[in-house]
Amino acid sequence: MQGLARSTVRASTACRAGGRASHRLPRLGAAVILAGLALQPLAAAPGYAQATPQAVPTAAPAPGAAPAPAVVGAPLALPPAPVIGKDVTSFLLSNGLQVLVIPDRRAPVVTHMIWYKVGQADEPPMKSGIAHYLEHLMFKGTKNYPQGYFSKTVSQIGGQENAFTSSDYTAYFQRVAKQHLPLMMKLEADRMENLILDDATARPELQVVLEERSMRTDGEPGSRLGEAMDAVMFWASPYRIPVIGWRHEIEQLTYKDAIAFYDRYYTPNNAILVVAGDVDASEVRTLAEETYGKVPRRADPGQRLRPTEPEILASRTVTLADERVTQPSLRQGYVVPSYRTAEKGEAEALDVLAELIGSGPTSRLYRELVLDKGSASSVGGYYQSTAFDDTKLMFYATPSENVSLPDMKAAIETVLAAVAKDGVTEAELVRAKRKIVATAIHAQDSQSSLARIFGSALTTGSTVEDVQTWPARIYAVTADQVKAAAAKYLTPDRATTAYLVTAPPSGKKPTAKAPPFPTAGGAGGLIR
Repeated sequence: MQGLARSTVRASTACRAGGRASHRLPRLGAAVILAGLALQPLAAAPGYAQATPQAVPTAAPAPGAAPAPAVVGAPLALPPAPVIGKDVTSFLLSNGLQVLVIPDRRAPVVTHMIWYKVGQADEPPMKSGIAHYLEHLMFKGTKNYPQGYFSKTVSQIGGQENAFTSSDYTAYFQRVAKQHLPLMMKLEADRMENLILDDATARPELQVVLEERSMRTDGEPGSRLGEAMDAVMFWASPYRIPVIGWRHEIEQLTYKDAIAFYDRYYTPNNAILVVAGDVDASEVRTLAEETYGKVPRRADPGQRLRPTEPEILASRTVTLADERVTQPSLRQGYVVPSYRTAEKGEAEALDVLAELIGSGPTSRLYRELVLDKGSASSVGGYYQSTAFDDTKLMFYATPSENVSLPDMKAAIETVLAAVAKDGVTEAELVRAKRKIVATAIHAQDSQSSLARIFGSALTTGSTVEDVQTWPARIYAVTADQVKAAAAKYLTPDRATTAYLVTAPPSGKKPTAKAPPFPTAGGAGGLIR
């Protein structure tokens, strides 16, 4: 499910007082794991349980389908589906704040996170970047604590803190020793309602944001291509706008814009508190009522109503040329449903489809284009499933020498068409499922990762039960569902293709190294 699937969040910005390094949520499934990796040894890990064994859906290959290469020793049977976060407790405070408690008693530490159900896609017109700008400004002080006090306190007690913004949510977190949890909850609850801003404090931070954009996007050919690609791929959806915002609009933002955004969205009834670590639900409930429970409902943000994408009637192409590009590459994306917008079982099928076609050395694309034909030096794909609205499924490749980008595009589409026409084998299906679920389990082997999985899922329309039962739903995907998803969504007329190519020398001094292909999340991921 969202957040559990090997997806990533749309572009996001993470910030902190002081240095602001790039940050992404765990991309569950991005790591390559062996096809025969077993899940059973993880059954005793905190937060996990084994459900009853799952029957393996089978489907005979379509007539004429090419059999997939056998994996020596790879079992076709799936282990029992794990239950994610079986000990999670959820409750609601009287002011509307939802609280999740995730026990993990392996060490006397806690991860404390507050998630607001607002991000770039909720910004008012002509105010792009305000969600991220406000995230920066949240470290500037409140009526009760001066600027820098929060961060200095976390540092003095040996903790860690940061924040991040995405298209769909904004989150703030601290990781501290257990005894400091009451203090963190007190300070975070305070800045939920008592932020103080003025022009003298906010204007310098706007320059920090603009410099961040210069470094991460304007100075990176690959990032500029990703931004342009999203703007072309999404015609109506606010996902076409970068999380960090358009430069010309960022330049016009003021502290009054930030306060207006804060007053509308930073309210308990629009937030989710996640506490993971050496705690139990009763003590967290008491602390939450003593701190967050005293914060009144400051506003009613209302339903998240956004423009939706029209029917896709034509393919789209964007090309970016830059002299710093030493190796041409391409990206090919498709607008597809997210876990919130998909029909029953469809998002799970897209998850398996993306894994099977584009993830790792056992994937169709890698086997055929890198190993068999040698036409690509690198190739891959991912499904960005954690989103409130329709999202994207992406493939990317760097062609080998003497292979043109149009030929590379044609080769990718041939592989996609084969899956849509002939389907997949049972061996491929089982291998993909094992990889997806095993990678998800391993990615959650920390309290902070598990907290982020639940936080990102619940802020994009899913429930605790959705997260817990996600592995079982992945196991239930059939070969016919995978084939149907490929035939429905991966057609040439629905594709958005982006080319990154070199340009003649201009005499300008290089300022950045162009990435050969995008990381999962691309232009729509987290910004710190």
